[in-house]
Amino acid sequence: MSENQPLIEEHVPIKSRLAISLSDSAVAILQTVVSGGALTYYFTRVRGLEPELAGIVWLLFGIWNAINDPLFGFISDRTKSNLGRRKPYIRYGAPLIALAFGLLWVNLGDSQTMMFIQLLLGLFLYDTLYTAIATSIYVLPFEVAVSNKARSTILIWKIIFMVFPNVLPFAIAIFQPGPGDDPTMYRLIMAGLAIGMGLIVYFSTFFYEEKHFQQQEQQLPFLKSIKESFSNFAFVIFLVLSFSIMYIQTSLMQGVAYYFDEVMGTALPAYIGLAVGIVAGIILWVNRRDRWGVKRCLAIWLGLFALGCLLLLILGRTIPGAVVGFVLVGIGFAGGMYLIPIMNGDVIDYDEERTGLRREGMYAGINSLVTKPAISLAQWAFLSIIAANGYDQTLTKGLQSSQAETGILIAWTLIPAILLVISIIAVYWYPLAGAKWESIKNKLTVVHQEKEKQFLESLGYRFVK
Repeated sequence: MSENQPLIEEHVPIKSRLAISLSDSAVAILQTVVSGGALTYYFTRVRGLEPELAGIVWLLFGIWNAINDPLFGFISDRTKSNLGRRKPYIRYGAPLIALAFGLLWVNLGDSQTMMFIQLLLGLFLYDTLYTAIATSIYVLPFEVAVSNKARSTILIWKIIFMVFPNVLPFAIAIFQPGPGDDPTMYRLIMAGLAIGMGLIVYFSTFFYEEKHFQQQEQQLPFLKSIKESFSNFAFVIFLVLSFSIMYIQTSLMQGVAYYFDEVMGTALPAYIGLAVGIVAGIILWVNRRDRWGVKRCLAIWLGLFALGCLLLLILGRTIPGAVVGFVLVGIGFAGGMYLIPIMNGDVIDYDEERTGLRREGMYAGINSLVTKPAISLAQWAFLSIIAANGYDQTLTKGLQSSQAETGILIAWTLIPAILLVISIIAVYWYPLAGAKWESIKNKLTVVHQEKEKQFLESLGYRFVK
């Protein structure tokens, strides 16, 4: 096939788009509950674990994250099976992660030592399974398509379904028990959530297919693969944004329960603003991606997101300020869900153009190496800042001091705003833009078509000319 021939646009069946999006949303729901603040809130406010001990857990947990993610990416890139490179981990890991998630909410003892051990070991077990499943699901759009148009058809569905994990922390904040409340119903809800999400992830694997030619490619040794990845300058820029967005999302979700408990008091107007922002963001970024280009969309998105955080910091004690801030944050969430994966796909494609190899797993692993410590750091920073400002976890809702309220606002929004400004600066140096890059993408589409054809022919299939 000549590269001058018109390309046959890639097509991803709707059942595959839905299956990938549903499984991604299901895993994200579990992860949002764990890393977005609900688990920490449960252990500190409901069960009484000291915030300082919870912060230490998240810091220790970050060390494990630094080890397991690149290692799994390396392993999954080399996996060979009839199901593909990623699907085995998704299908067979689904029931295990459901079990691990459910065990986090079981009361194994009320001493500080017992709660510390349970939270630490529970997180280690859960995250090992989460890494295997989520990393595999995350790279599926890059496994099944090359063009941004085809990938976009998957990502749009992912954004729609990602509304649920992004809204869930706010919904959970309404039903969370406080100090002294009976948590039995809350634990049952978490058990039901574990079972439901596990079933979705498991059955989704029957509705999409990976390309298989990648299994025939010889991969780089582990250390050389890591070194080669960091030599990709576009990937370095991506890591700056990825770290920032993971920290920001964790911080915002971690702090929202504290914000509504102690600062705002009413949640409904903010929820409406968030929903409006997410919908507006989806429409904005999907319609402007081609016209503005990914790079310009990234810069505008980061600027709007930063503005939303600053408005919440300055005007977050007022309903109008909170509503406008949540609208902009919603636009920011939508942009992160849509633009970051497209950017990541381009980075992986650029690596293939440089090395001739598809290394989605390694890139996903290194990305997790950087982003998951951001989760721990955000948790620790938030808890440390509110503690330094006099937050008392033994008080009932609404009785914190004015200084504690200010500490919540600072911990919740100031660092995210700073990271967003840094990300805007980083985007200026992002190289994957313009006509030259689009030409490379078209060539890769042709290359993939030829590789898949050759792979199928090696299995005995013959194509009529």
